[in-house]
Amino acid sequence: MVEELPFTEEKIGDQKFLRYFDSDKSEEMVWHQDPEDRRVRLLEGRGWLLQLDENLPVNMVPGMWHKIPMFEWHRLIALPGCTNAVFEVHKLK
Repeated sequence: MVEELPFTEEKIGDQKFLRYFDSDKSEEMVWHQDPEDRRVRLLEGRGWLLQLDENLPVNMVPGMWHKIPMFEWHRLIALPGCTNAVFEVHKLK
């Protein structure tokens, strides 16, 4: 069974992606891990938080980069009243 992801994705470069999140699908955000280090930043939207394992959630401010280490448990949190969001994701080798 293939799980549907809570975003659509557009490749914009070598290991660089834009991810589009719909605020209506905010309940689909789950704790997960990724097999590589990542840098992410919010380009558009408001009301989104990033939480890494064993840490409090942090507000995603447009333009601010966040590092997610490989295999670190993490999740996005969409606050009530959040807007749709666009994230830039760089998968680091």
